[in-house]
Amino acid sequence: MEARHKWMVGAGVLATLAGAAWLALALWLPNDASLAARAATELQRRLGVPVTVGALRWQLLPVPAVVLIDMATQQPQAITAKKITVYPNLAALLDRRLIVNRLELDGAVVPQVALRALDQTLDVAHADVGRIPLARLVFRELSWVSRRGVAVVYEGEVDFDPAWRPRTAQLRRPGVQPATDLALSRQGPGDVWTLRIHSGGGTAHGKVQLQTSAKGRLQLDGQLQPREIELTQALAAFNRRSVVAGKVSGETTLSASGDTLGQLAQSLHTQTRFTMGRATLLRLDLDKAIRSFGQNHEGQTALDAVAGQLDTQNTPQGMVVTYTGITARSGALTATGQARIANRQIAAEFAVDLVDGVVGVPLQLSGPLDKVKVSVPRGVVAGAVLGTAVLPGVGTAIGARLGATLGKLFSSPSEPTKGGKISPGKSPP
Repeated sequence: MEARHKWMVGAGVLATLAGAAWLALALWLPNDASLAARAATELQRRLGVPVTVGALRWQLLPVPAVVLIDMATQQPQAITAKKITVYPNLAALLDRRLIVNRLELDGAVVPQVALRALDQTLDVAHADVGRIPLARLVFRELSWVSRRGVAVVYEGEVDFDPAWRPRTAQLRRPGVQPATDLALSRQGPGDVWTLRIHSGGGTAHGKVQLQTSAKGRLQLDGQLQPREIELTQALAAFNRRSVVAGKVSGETTLSASGDTLGQLAQSLHTQTRFTMGRATLLRLDLDKAIRSFGQNHEGQTALDAVAGQLDTQNTPQGMVVTYTGITARSGALTATGQARIANRQIAAEFAVDLVDGVVGVPLQLSGPLDKVKVSVPRGVVAGAVLGTAVLPGVGTAIGARLGATLGKLFSSPSEPTKGGKISPGKSPP
């Protein structure tokens, strides 16, 4: 009985102390409105743009956390978040250091154009070596909005090493089938990561490496191996429409350089040697287009095989896509050519060579991507070239090239770039 009595007294003392500590903390902490104003001021200082916070509240159970409600940057296209939950490291707080064990981001909307204003202020690439200001980031229902207003929802999590270097990361498109995701894993102490990508029922595994010069400039290099990626499924996963159905494989190298992460992203250049087997050009019948000199092209075009090189170049205004060394095979003919896409406009030139001796039949593609014009010189389309045995082959071969061009393989449609006329064959800036 005496032991029981001591235990009850001890429990009562602990409960009293806990209650007193709770009351003292409640009296010491500012009210929620004051905290929300402080949070908005601190976020503005760190981001470099005005920020509003709808509400802020503390929670002590089940674990201490700070919850921000309805955060928004004051920009023409604002970055917003329905809820941000921060789980601080209490031991670090007692030592007057801010270390976040976990940050959860729910219902955020991130317009791509809004990030340009944050590039210089939010430079995590050159963070202090040895520090881990954030250990784990979890995001749900994060909408990334492209320059042209196409929104894509992601979810995932990132575990950080010092200096904001990801140790592991997962990025997923929720609810998309077949699975579309990316897994990143750091290899050793250096800035080298392996990538495992699933898209369109295929894969694009590889690795990337980040180097920092003595002056702080960043250099990113990597290699990927796309294998059996079905284009319509891959693009549909990112709310895009493909004009070609078929599987693509190849070898990709990527590189980028810059003084900040924003500059690194804006300079990203990829180069892919690709091949496609049997495929179908959707919503465009090149046979009809040639026969009618481009006036009628409703339908589809069967493809045999396609190969070539795809280059993409990010710029501050958008992406430029260039195709070179294009070769398409269809029965008794081949088609070769080149194309360039910028500002959602295509300019392309192709030549069709026939086994029976008719060579160099020229075709041109031009205009906006959603309404491509096919041009064939009337003086060429005559006599033997208009024979029934020739035209189906011509349509198939050119369809293969156009399909490869407009499908843009496993990337999203090009973003706009400023400028005027585009010329096929010229390298992107």
